[in-house]
Amino acid sequence: MGNASGGMLQGWRLFWLITAALVAMSGAMVVLHPGEEGARLVIRATARTSLVLFALAFSASALRRLWPGAFTTWLLRNRRYLGVAFAASHAIHLAAIVAFARIDPAEFGQISPVANRIVAGLAYVFVFAMAATSFDRMVAWLGARRWKLLHTVGAHYIWLIFLLSFAKRIPQGAGYALGAAVLLAVMGLRLWARRAGSRAAA
Repeated sequence: MGNASGGMLQGWRLFWLITAALVAMSGAMVVLHPGEEGARLVIRATARTSLVLFALAFSASALRRLWPGAFTTWLLRNRRYLGVAFAASHAIHLAAIVAFARIDPAEFGQISPVANRIVAGLAYVFVFAMAATSFDRMVAWLGARRWKLLHTVGAHYIWLIFLLSFAKRIPQGAGYALGAAVLLAVMGLRLWARRAGSRAAA
């Protein structure tokens, strides 16, 4: 990726470009398919964009350790911005869920029991807490140890919720199986990289 390290696909420009694309995509879906259908389309689409952004941020360090190169260096350098873009994608996802719940509260209550909302709600708490602490001043205020604890626990909890969400929907289509496979793959990469690092240290 020759221009990735010096062009617009870098830092906060990368975040704003991704976010603008997500807003445009979601807006087009709502305009073309108003009402419940549009909300459902946005929910499904942002579930997938959130998965991609999360997987990139979650695996960036492992990929850089296992396969050092121009792309993985760029990926690790921009992990923070991909993570915040993931939070933006999931915020749109949440807005679409709220819209769907307001349009058809009976069906929403049927497909999303209270227990599911609590478990998913905690994932959102982690998403937004991690996004809010992605700035240097917040890192300094929180402290390195607490910051690392928040982001480690939060990332793994979000990974687990993603995996459960995709796995339980596998009977609905192959796309969900692919999503689950991606999540298992990125976790495998992290474990592999950790093991390789331990061997190198030994």
